[in-house]
Amino acid sequence: MATSRRMRVLVAMSGGVDSSLAAALLKEQGHDVIGVTLHLWDAEGGDKVGRCCAPEDRDDARRTCEHLGVPHYVIDEREAFRKHVVDPFVSLNLSGRTPIPCVACNQQVKLSRLWQLAESFGADRLATGHYARIVDDGVGGVHLLRGHDADKDQSYFLFGVPQDVLRNLILPLGELKKPDARLAAQRLGLSNWNKPDSQELCFVPDGDVRGFVARHADAAPAERAGRSGNVIDESGQVLGTHAGIEGFTVGQRRGLGIPGAEPRYVLRVIADSREVVVGPAERRAQRDLHAEGVMWTSQPPEAPFEGHVRIRSRHSAAAAEVTPSASGFRARFAEPQLAIAPGQAAVIYVRDRVVGGGFIV
Repeated sequence: MATSRRMRVLVAMSGGVDSSLAAALLKEQGHDVIGVTLHLWDAEGGDKVGRCCAPEDRDDARRTCEHLGVPHYVIDEREAFRKHVVDPFVSLNLSGRTPIPCVACNQQVKLSRLWQLAESFGADRLATGHYARIVDDGVGGVHLLRGHDADKDQSYFLFGVPQDVLRNLILPLGELKKPDARLAAQRLGLSNWNKPDSQELCFVPDGDVRGFVARHADAAPAERAGRSGNVIDESGQVLGTHAGIEGFTVGQRRGLGIPGAEPRYVLRVIADSREVVVGPAERRAQRDLHAEGVMWTSQPPEAPFEGHVRIRSRHSAAAAEVTPSASGFRARFAEPQLAIAPGQAAVIYVRDRVVGGGFIV
C-alpha cells in the first residue's frame, strides 16, 4: 500500500525484530508512529509463556519506541484472547482436531481490535510486521498477496482478516527477505535486530499440548481431558494405549508409544471412541479435503476453478481444483498431499493472491 503522504500510523508491537522494524521504517519515512502492544496471556499454574506474550517482549517493544521517540501503549486483551483463541484451542484439541490459533488470533483478537484502537487514536492506518503484501484492486478493495520472502511468507495466517481492516493495513516488510530485514534493523539501531524468531505457540512454548489442555479443560465444560484410549491400526487391531487424544495430529510419527520395527504415522483421530488410527508412511497421502468456516476475499465463486491450496503454514501450496459448496469448499489435489489435518487452515491462492480459506474438516 502506498505510504507517500505523511500519516499517523498505529504499529502493532510484539517486541520482535519484525514489528520493531515496521515501526522504524515508517518513522524513517516521516510518518507519525504510535506503538501498541497487546497484553494477551499470562502464565497460569504449570503454564509457561513464550515470546510475544512474555513481559520481556513488552519491554523490548517499549525500548524500541523509546529509541524511535514515539509513544508506546500496552492494552489488556487477555479476556478476548482466552475467549477467541485459548478456549477454542482447548475444545478443538479435545475433539481430535489440530487447531491453528494464530489465524483466529489475527482475525478475532489482534488486527480487528488494533484497527479499532487505531481509529480511537485518530490514526490513518494500522501496520504490522507480517511478511505479506497488500495491493489495491482498483475498485475500492484490496488483494492480499504472498510476501516476497517465500520462506517467511505469512499470508496464510491473514486470510481471515476482514476487508475493512485489510484496506487500512500497511505491511512494510512484504517486499523484504528476512536477512535484509535484520540488516535494516541493525542499520536503524534497533537493539533487538538479532533477536531469535518465535517458533512456538506463545501460550504453549514447551510444546506440551496435552498438559496445557488438561490444565485448561474447564474452558470446554462439555469435554474432559485425560481420558485414555487405544492406538489401533486400520484393521482395528489394538497396538497400544494413549492418555488422551489431545495433542495428536494427522501425520505425526513421534510420541505414539507403540512397539514395532516399521515407523507408523497418525492417519486419523476418532474423538467419539478416543481412538488414534495409525498406519505406514504410504497411507498418509490424500487427494481430497473439505473445508468449512470459509472466508472469501471478494465475491464468493460459484463454479469450480484451478488454484493452489496450502494446508499448513510450512506447506508449499499444491495445485488443486477448488469446488465451492454451500458449506465451504472442496479441493482435489493434482497430486496426493501428506498429513491433511482436520482443524488446520486450507488457504487458496491464484498465483500470488489469496482468494479465500477455511478450516479442514
